[in-house]
Amino acid sequence: MKKLIIVRHAKSSWDNPFLDDHKRPLSERGLRDAPRMAQRLKKKGIIPEYMLVSDAVRTKETARIFAQNLGVSDELIHYKRELYHASQYELIRSIRHVSDDVENLYLVGHNPGMNDLLSYFGFRLNNLPTCGVVIFKIGSKSWTSISPAEIEFLAYDFPKNEML
Repeated sequence: MKKLIIVRHAKSSWDNPFLDDHKRPLSERGLRDAPRMAQRLKKKGIIPEYMLVSDAVRTKETARIFAQNLGVSDELIHYKRELYHASQYELIRSIRHVSDDVENLYLVGHNPGMNDLLSYFGFRLNNLPTCGVVIFKIGSKSWTSISPAEIEFLAYDFPKNEML
């Protein structure tokens, strides 16, 4: 069973307001939240086989922290410039290029594209919080045919959710 794990990058730092947005690193809160969220996924046994990640500093750092905490190699992380502030259409296009051998695909990116993608899949959320995670089950055997008709919501979690 294929799973798509959508992860918004962890909280970024605004210590330097003049720093280019693409170069913003994680804040202390982001560095604290990312390992916690990764450990929650590890407890559920949702380990990535492939990670599609925006090449912004904050998404790279989030992905590396997730990989480390999930016990997988950084070699599973694939940075894509086109995922930086990508639209839902660009996100879907990238997903459709993933090998069908991959069962657990992590997509690490930014809003508003992530929110738009969630809406496209029928999951209504005003704002996916930083380091928020949404997990879908994919009915198709191929990533090329991913569509709202082929997807089923499984779980939603975020750092301030203390119920898990």
